[in-house]
Parts: sequence; structure tokens; C-alpha cells
Amino acid sequence: MRLIDSHCHLDFECFDQDRDEVLQQARSAGVCHLVIPGVRAATWSRLLELCRRHSGLFPALGLHPYFIEEHSPEQLEVLRQMLRAESDILLAVGEIGVDARKPSLEVQWELFRAQLDLAQEFSKPVIIHSVKTHDEVCAELRRRRIGKGVIHAFSGSRQQAENFVDSGLWLGIGGVITHQRARKTREAIRHIPLDKLVLESDAPDMAMAGRPGLRNSPQWLPEVLDSLAELREESPQALARQLWRNACDLFECEFPQPALDEKAAAGSLV
Repeated sequence: MRLIDSHCHLDFECFDQDRDEVLQQARSAGVCHLVIPGVRAATWSRLLELCRRHSGLFPALGLHPYFIEEHSPEQLEVLRQMLRAESDILLAVGEIGVDARKPSLEVQWELFRAQLDLAQEFSKPVIIHSVKTHDEVCAELRRRRIGKGVIHAFSGSRQQAENFVDSGLWLGIGGVITHQRARKTREAIRHIPLDKLVLESDAPDMAMAGRPGLRNSPQWLPEVLDSLAELREESPQALARQLWRNACDLFECEFPQPALDEKAAAGSLV
């Protein structure tokens, strides 16, 4: 099975010592491509260089609400310039959003709206971080008619999931659904149209069940697929094919299908 990790922070410093090994392990597990969302202006250039250096890594840039105290209005103009200069390789504006656990909510909303403006200006989808703000974020997206984007690491009710999907958004599904205790979110994902879901690891965060306290890794993305297959009572193979198509549709990118190795190709002829 071939998978796309639609949200992985492989540029974070915690991967500096073994990034190449992590990437190799992910590819061995069938994770062919990774979307790497930017979170802080200070790391954008490094992220772009990482994606240029490794095939199969695709960048997005944004100002994450978690780092609200580091952001400044001037960085929005820098983001605009980078979107203009790197339009061919940037898949999205993100990671952006609103997080009610963090301070300066009013400033967060101003920054979020400004980045939505940039996404519309450059016709890019958005990667959205929404924590305890689902209803308000959904209303803002509907008001602006934002129809291309993903609610990253969705964790919420079936009604909230349906509201996002009805607005044209995709839902990012990750380690949350591997935990049996996440009943509300698991039930929501069971009923959402399959063509509106994408897989994500959110590595190094959002640990899978059975690995509490460990650094998450894109190599474990197949565990999310297995949990999704169990929830929806569908085959992982069929799900994987549709989820690949979903990521292509969301990001308006035909991610290249890797060639089968000789052994696999020979087996397919038997």
C-alpha cells in the first residue's frame, strides 16, 4: 500500500539527529510522500531547503497560533513574498488557525483572517489548526467561501465534522482514532464521506495508541489506516487508494506514484 502523510513536521529539531533514517523507515512502510507545513517564519527557509533536498517532501508555509507570541504583522508580507516566489512548490498556506488554549485570541483571529486572505489571493488550499474553536472557524470559512482546505488533526463531534465537510473542507485523520477512548471522534469519522478524509501523522506529535510519550513518526501512519479500516469495515487496500486520490484533490497536486520494485512487479504478473 502506498500512502501520503498529509501533515508531518519532519523539519522540527527533534528529527535533526536521525531525519534521514526516519524518512527511510517511512518509505519502507509505504509512506511515499509527506506534506511539511511551516509554523514559524524563522524556520520557513530551512523547511524549503529540506524539501528541495529530499524527493517526496512537499512544503506549505504558515504562522501557527501556538507560536502567536513570536509572530508579527511584518511576517505576513514575508509570507506573501514567499508565496509569490515559491508558488510552484508550495502546496498550501498552513499551518494556520485558532487555538483557544493559547493567549491573545483576538490577535490569533486577526492573523488567521489575514492568512486566509493570502490563501485566496494565491489560490492555495489551507491547512487549519482548530482547537476548541470548531464552530467559529467553520463559520468564518463559510462566510469567506473557503472550499479548499483541511481541518488538521480533527477531533470533534459528528455534527462538527459534517459542518466542515458541508463547507467543502477535508478532515485530517491521525493518531486520535487509534485510541479506543476517543469515542466521539471515532464515531464521527465512521460516518463522514470517505472522499473527504486524508491521513496524517502530525509527527512528532499525536502519538499512536500503545506509544505514550514517544516521538511520533510517519512510519506509523499505516496504523491510522488500519484503525480507519476497522471503523469503517472496509479493506485497507481500498481505503489507501481512495485516500491517495483525496490528498491529490485537496492539494491540487498529482503526487507521483512510485514504481514497483522488480520483486513486486514480478509478483503482480503471477
